[in-house]
Amino acid sequence: MRHVISVLVENEVGVLARVAGLFSARGFNIESLTVAPMPTVASFQAEEGMKNVSGCSRITLVTHGDDGIIEQIIKQLNKLIPVTRVVDVTDGSHVEREMMLVKLNAEREVRNEALRIAEIFRAHVVDVGPTSLIIEITGKGEKLNACLTALAPYRIVDVVRTGQVAMLREPEKV
Repeated sequence: MRHVISVLVENEVGVLARVAGLFSARGFNIESLTVAPMPTVASFQAEEGMKNVSGCSRITLVTHGDDGIIEQIIKQLNKLIPVTRVVDVTDGSHVEREMMLVKLNAEREVRNEALRIAEIFRAHVVDVGPTSLIIEITGKGEKLNACLTALAPYRIVDVVRTGQVAMLREPEKV
């Protein structure tokens, strides 16, 4: 089963290598990996119940495994010294997004058709050249894959994807 795991870590040299090394040493695959520093916002710290997030980064990774394997991964991640918090967001109601940039070789005769497809997927044109377009699209992986399939006849030159990011939704009040 696919799992999205959020890991809050102290922002220090080698921490990403240690997290990735934990997966490779145990033969687990990382399907997607994103890392970014956490903002320093006092209200965020209070809401999350964290002492201090300045100097921390969030790693969001996607992996596959049954419940036993995921439980083992989470326990091993929690043992790493620079790890502050580990959450399998798959277990709760969450929002997941990925971003993709697609460069198309869009000559005049196919440019309008490619733009219509981009509009259908709520994509944004972020660069226009004499013979190319760069389109930005965000959403779930399935949406991005469907957009790629629809754009395939229009000569895709390059594709860059960010990997998944995820956040738990606010719990429903009873």
